[in-house]
Amino acid sequence: MNVNFNNRDPVYLQIVRYFKEKIAIGELEPGEEIPSRRELANRMKVNPNTAQRAYKEMEEQGLIYTEKNHPSRITTDKKILGQVREELLVEAVDLFVTSVRSINVPVEELLELVRIKYTTHDDKEA
Repeated sequence: MNVNFNNRDPVYLQIVRYFKEKIAIGELEPGEEIPSRRELANRMKVNPNTAQRAYKEMEEQGLIYTEKNHPSRITTDKKILGQVREELLVEAVDLFVTSVRSINVPVEELLELVRIKYTTHDDKEA
């Protein structure tokens, strides 16, 4: 569980985003057991209260569920799982559009460049 925390966003929200990204790419499966709050805090080297807050936020969003005295698990709700992927995609597109809009590139040119970059993406960056 490697997360490079930034100084802009609250750490607990960055943890939530980390889980969303892992869900969206299929590294965390529906119904999969996740680490305890304390274990997550140790793995990510964060305060246990921060891990607790992240889990509370994920439970409120329906991303995870916890049944009495059992480990927390990733939701199996297909609607919520689909929303996670869509949310991340919309967020990325919004950020991208905002950053390129100022240079007034025609949409067709932009889409072609995105198509080329997307299909020839070199995974060395990942």
